[in-house]
Amino acid sequence: MNTRIEHDTMGEISVPADHHWGAQTQRSFENFKIGGQRQPREIITAFAYLKEACALANRQAGKLTEEQAQAIAAACREIREGKWDGEFPLVVWQTGSGTQTNMNVNEVIAHLAAEKGVALHPNDHVNASQSSNDTFPSALHIAAALSVANDVIPAAERLAAAFEKLAAAYPDLIRIGRTHLQDATPLRFAQEVSGWRELVEAPCRMLRLALTELTKLAIGGTAVGTGLNAPKGYDEMVCAQLREMTGLDFTPDENKFHALTSKDALVFAHGALKALAANLMKIANDIRFEASGPRCGMGELRIPENEPGSSIMPGKVNPTQCEAVTMVAVQVMGNDAAIGFAASQGNFQLNVFLPVSAYNFQLSARLLADVMDSFRAHCVEGITPDVERMERNLHNSLMLVTCLTPRIGYEAAAKCAKKALHDGTTLKEAVLALGLLTAEEFDETVRPEKMV
Repeated sequence: MNTRIEHDTMGEISVPADHHWGAQTQRSFENFKIGGQRQPREIITAFAYLKEACALANRQAGKLTEEQAQAIAAACREIREGKWDGEFPLVVWQTGSGTQTNMNVNEVIAHLAAEKGVALHPNDHVNASQSSNDTFPSALHIAAALSVANDVIPAAERLAAAFEKLAAAYPDLIRIGRTHLQDATPLRFAQEVSGWRELVEAPCRMLRLALTELTKLAIGGTAVGTGLNAPKGYDEMVCAQLREMTGLDFTPDENKFHALTSKDALVFAHGALKALAANLMKIANDIRFEASGPRCGMGELRIPENEPGSSIMPGKVNPTQCEAVTMVAVQVMGNDAAIGFAASQGNFQLNVFLPVSAYNFQLSARLLADVMDSFRAHCVEGITPDVERMERNLHNSLMLVTCLTPRIGYEAAAKCAKKALHDGTTLKEAVLALGLLTAEEFDETVRPEKMV
């Protein structure tokens, strides 16, 4: 492997000649061969937004020339386009402040600018008016906000729309309800599906609320929150650039001492992701139970048959999309525990669990967005109810007895239900046998369409 010599304040080190990183990146690459999980692509993208905004703010404040600022901005745009993904090799399991990833980005930008004839120092120019202590928390919030706004919420809205379409297709279909895994009173199939839709939409409202905190940035606080070496008004200048670039309402956190040490906004936002995951778990379980069978289960729903379900049982098809949803939900719940523990460890002026927090948040956001689109396209949009089976189960249910209560009383109605169950007869036969109503009176009273 061809190498070149780079140096930092600790001395010289050999760096692969075909890469654009520098000495500090190389030291981290060699010292932290742990796990193999790289910094999320979303974090690198967020840094590329942040470094461009910082460069333009530094130009505005007179700390960089127009040429220097534009060189940084051009490199950042190429990074966001994915042109240099191979230049960010560092793993999650590094310094807890994310300093080495900040320097990785600084070094790559400086080397890219040098190739175009603009000499930049990674610290003096690319990192001007900044510290890893305020840039990584800012990049963490930028990445989280972009993922929530651009990926998770749109995927959830598409899934909710699919449920709305399914409900609209069967407005008058009535099915038996179930509580405690036992028969209950009827409801419209569209009403049940409307519940699924709201289970997706409600966490979206929580996520939008969380965005108001995620868009508050630590930038301008530098090392410990005092803003040392940053120009006056620098934080607002950076946020103004970010607002223009991303379309999100980024603002400076008014208390930088809070911003550097607390991850409460991330905990709050991930709590909404966990709420979404919990609701998706419920939806997926409902659908796979109601589609169970095909002959010996509930079988009230038909879902798409996407692939063979067994290597030994010919013809078996499984609710695989539902299973993917439930596995993602479990992973997100685990990620939430990791983020909560990490956020509790803000000691003195800095939280040093930033990379692991970023990794888990981005994993949750990516998984949820992907699985909602997959679930929608390969399951929900192909759901059809088995109308005949729904109607048969509806009229066979003993809980239709509930509408008799106002006419014959609770205890007499319970006696009818128990007799029908014990004798293996219909509810109507039990009522007639007990002489509580005539056939005409029963038919007039027990009408499922009036119970919903």
